[in-house]
Amino acid sequence: MYSIHRYILRQAALALVGVTLALTLAVWLAHSLRFLDYIVTRGLPMSSFLYLVALLLPKFLAIVLPIAIFSAVTFTYHRLSADSEMVVLRASGVSNIELARAALVLAGVTTLIVYALNIYIRPLSERAFKNLQEVIRNDYSALLIQPGIFTSYRDGLTIFVREQAADGELRGLLIHDTRDRQKKTTVMAERGAIVPTPSGPRVVLMNGNRQELEHGTGKLSLLYFERYTVDLGGIADAIGKRLRESRERSIFELLTTRAEEVGQQAVAQFRAEGHDRLASPLYALTFPIVALAFLMRGDFNRRGQTRRIVLAIAAVLIVQATGLGLKQMATKLPDLLPLIYVNALLPAVVGLAMLIRPARRRSLAAARPVGAH
Repeated sequence: MYSIHRYILRQAALALVGVTLALTLAVWLAHSLRFLDYIVTRGLPMSSFLYLVALLLPKFLAIVLPIAIFSAVTFTYHRLSADSEMVVLRASGVSNIELARAALVLAGVTTLIVYALNIYIRPLSERAFKNLQEVIRNDYSALLIQPGIFTSYRDGLTIFVREQAADGELRGLLIHDTRDRQKKTTVMAERGAIVPTPSGPRVVLMNGNRQELEHGTGKLSLLYFERYTVDLGGIADAIGKRLRESRERSIFELLTTRAEEVGQQAVAQFRAEGHDRLASPLYALTFPIVALAFLMRGDFNRRGQTRRIVLAIAAVLIVQATGLGLKQMATKLPDLLPLIYVNALLPAVVGLAMLIRPARRRSLAAARPVGAH
């Protein structure tokens, strides 16, 4: 019996690895294409790009693994049935639950992996991804060096550069600053450069003038300079103060954050995300049990198991869609949170009951054709 379990486990594990790699690679490549703009227009190094998209892998794995284990179990047990191996094993007295043991072990291991991803690895990778993405999006040396383009920032700062020299020097600069509501400043310079400092990036300007218009009085003052500095540190400060999303937070934070800290609506979203992160790994156990329940119940059919496979896929899709719907509704109706766990566990309980319960065999009289003697 041990050799049979090992044989089935090896076949299912190989199928799981293959399906996981295929699905993860497909989803990963599709999402990675969105960030090619960072290389093309912002000069992001290839190493930074690869690190950025690598941080997406834990999220994709957590989503793909329950689907992959369902596909692997379905493929393995369908092949065993198509090769008549399942018929031989049943004829030798092996029960359905014994045949399913290898798949259940593999499903349990996969569930633990998804829990590790959801609880520990995924929040860390999401946080690192968001931080790196924010840095890239606000990389001033890349954004400002776009000759012939007016670049506007959310803090009321607009910068124009006519051209950039081969050595990185900026020529023909115009900076319009309205961050101070009491006065508006326009600075023009022949050349300049962006200089990083501990307090944030600054633009150092050479040979130009500054025009300042006072609010209320309309008085215009003009200053000529040989060297002048415009501080951009306020933008860098704003980046560091961004509110972390629910996907970046740990389970403890999601379940304990108070409304006074982030608002009532955000708390409801955090709670739904936290409970979904605890319940979703259970799909890695439920989906293969559903597949086993459909494929192993009933008598052998020479015409194949296409109908049973289609029903198993439909059942998994319904469970998955219901889980997504319950997560969305729980953000508005917190009383629905327990249903997230019910949806993840109930199909597994029903499937195990179907596997454990002996199949009813047709009596000889019922199986005999009508009119036979």
